[in-house]
Amino acid sequence: MKKLLCLVFAMLLALCACGSGKSTPKRPAVTSSERQFTTPAEGDTIAIFTTSQGEIRAVLYPDAAPMAVYNFAGLARIGYYDGTVFWRTQYGFAVQGGDATGTGTGGSTIWSNNAYPAEVDPGLKHYAGALCAAFATGGERTGGNSQFYFVQALPDSVDEAQQQALAQNGYTQEQIDAYAAAGGLPYLDNTDTVFGQVYEGMNVVDKLAGVKTIDSEDGADTCRPFDSGDVTIEHITIAAYPGPTTEELAAQWAAEVDDENAVG
Repeated sequence: MKKLLCLVFAMLLALCACGSGKSTPKRPAVTSSERQFTTPAEGDTIAIFTTSQGEIRAVLYPDAAPMAVYNFAGLARIGYYDGTVFWRTQYGFAVQGGDATGTGTGGSTIWSNNAYPAEVDPGLKHYAGALCAAFATGGERTGGNSQFYFVQALPDSVDEAQQQALAQNGYTQEQIDAYAAAGGLPYLDNTDTVFGQVYEGMNVVDKLAGVKTIDSEDGADTCRPFDSGDVTIEHITIAAYPGPTTEELAAQWAAEVDDENAVG
């Protein structure tokens, strides 16, 4: 167990050394029967992320991760995420946000700030584009809060050796093929909660992961954005698929601003 943890830690350190080569990856279309690669059905709950780099649309899975979805959607509806930033942009790994302090050490929940437990569903995996609940950095991992991350693993990140390991650990051939095609972080399966999947705007996730980041004094990449304006979440809209268009969202947002100004 200690050997496995050391291996994972080493992988994270290697991934964080991402100061160069942050070109937008070419992502092939993934044809798979896995749930995360099927088109959302009409009426499915979706989240629309309006960010400084563009729009991301993700389908949510309240049946598989009810607490994570309920908490995330509840916070989004009250505007908790508006104006917050993706405080970690780790190319080839993940883009993480949801902390109103912008540091990664904070967060909130709709349950009087009490954390909620991990919800692991065997049918949901950490493929590229997965939307996952996150823990605050530092201290004990007591549970999830408002923080979340998008898996930004590269298409070639799950090689043949890893695929063989997945087969030995009981993964289905469909799951292995999906990891081979899309890339992902299979070592986080059964550890972190997957509660959604990007179905539109993965190029925006890649742009967020590729922004300029701050180097530490010894020259190591901290994976923290240099300019918070590059990684701002303007608003998260919870809707039913297919949801409003980008133009409708912009008009709705402008009307809300006008109403606020009129009241003020």
